[in-house]
Amino acid sequence: MPDSTRAPSKTFHYVPGPKSKALCEEESRYIAPGLQTIALYSQIALESGHGRHLRDLDGKEYLDFVAGIGVASLGYSHPEYVRIVAEQLQKISVGSFTTPHRAHFVKSLATVTPQGLDRIQLYSSGAEAVEAAVRLAKSRTKKYELIGFWGGFHGKTGGILPVLGDSFKHELGPLMPGLYLSPYPNQDHCPFGTKGEHDCAAHCLDFMRELIKRSTAGALAAVIVEPIQGTAGNVIPAAGWLKGLRALTNELGALLISDEMITGFGRTGTMWGCDHEKIIPDIMTVGKGLGGGFPVSGVITSTEISQSKPWGNPSGSSSSYGGNPFASAACDAALQIILKEKLVDNSRTMGTLLLSRLAELKTRSPLIGLVRGRGLMIGVELVNPKTRKPLEGALCRELFEECLTRGLLTMSYNPMLRINPPLTITKDEVEHGVAVFAEALGALAGRHDLA
Repeated sequence: MPDSTRAPSKTFHYVPGPKSKALCEEESRYIAPGLQTIALYSQIALESGHGRHLRDLDGKEYLDFVAGIGVASLGYSHPEYVRIVAEQLQKISVGSFTTPHRAHFVKSLATVTPQGLDRIQLYSSGAEAVEAAVRLAKSRTKKYELIGFWGGFHGKTGGILPVLGDSFKHELGPLMPGLYLSPYPNQDHCPFGTKGEHDCAAHCLDFMRELIKRSTAGALAAVIVEPIQGTAGNVIPAAGWLKGLRALTNELGALLISDEMITGFGRTGTMWGCDHEKIIPDIMTVGKGLGGGFPVSGVITSTEISQSKPWGNPSGSSSSYGGNPFASAACDAALQIILKEKLVDNSRTMGTLLLSRLAELKTRSPLIGLVRGRGLMIGVELVNPKTRKPLEGALCRELFEECLTRGLLTMSYNPMLRINPPLTITKDEVEHGVAVFAEALGALAGRHDLA
């Protein structure tokens, strides 16, 4: 096993086990390109998962600091979750009719949503739910324009691709008209270069006002925002900005959509990401941890807004797979486990511990430029200490492979490292994961003289 004391070499390469490697190579001859980077780089073929650990076909175990990018909120093979979902599968799994699990889930969910948001519609994917939320906003306001933010991510389907705030959409045009992007007030790197959080929040709000005035047709239906941006690197907005955004949308007669795909269900140490500034959006979109790993998403709104036509017409907001018996059982099980086991509290407690350990590691490792986070949604900026610029892709790839070799699954192939472990993670697992990460950083630094 590699460590920080071995003789330096130019590069380090992780070698997957023979069974994993063989199956990945067999699959690659048939599966289309474009899988998630973590799967392509790791070449892991999974056999099983238990708790916070994954096991590959070769018997190697990995502590999971990714959780399917926030999907596996309960970890893997949670016994109560498995029991409930398995029992439902033996009964019936498809159809849009009412089932005990769906009725219980929507009733339970309405008790923990922001005040007044008591209507839920279920879908299959995050993008599908976001598209449904936009249709709802258009139905309610009878307007048609939408604003998102730089760095934002809300899915890859055509209707919302224009508000994907990065270069991913290049070469995929033409894009749907009427959708715009405004700067997101990254509290650590304000897009306008302002130093204070208040100044950054105010500057971004002022810019948005001018954007609406000068670039739109004056038909703004909604603004969609991630309370903490996930894909951009678990980026926290400047304090006060979300409250200002809520006030601005009220002033304009537009709806505020809080995209809680990642931040929802306890990920940030509160039930919802918008809770940190105590705002109540008009619509929330949810997914990932919603079903404990099952592919399900949802739109949450008020009774009044949900009745808006045509969204509220029979079949107007429905989806063929949305809210089916199997998905509803998964949602019901996941929510009850989150509440029963106090996983929102655990997210906050373990997140505080993980953040503090990473902050301490930053004082010892020059490869860490910045640490931030809320709950178990943590961002680490990796830098080259010689240039103080983001760590080069090749070095990030080596760090990722160093972690894999030591049995830690991370997203460290990117200098904007995101850490999103299962909400069930324990203190010992946090301590172990950080210790392994520190070893991997030390090995990389020693090999490339980056101390």
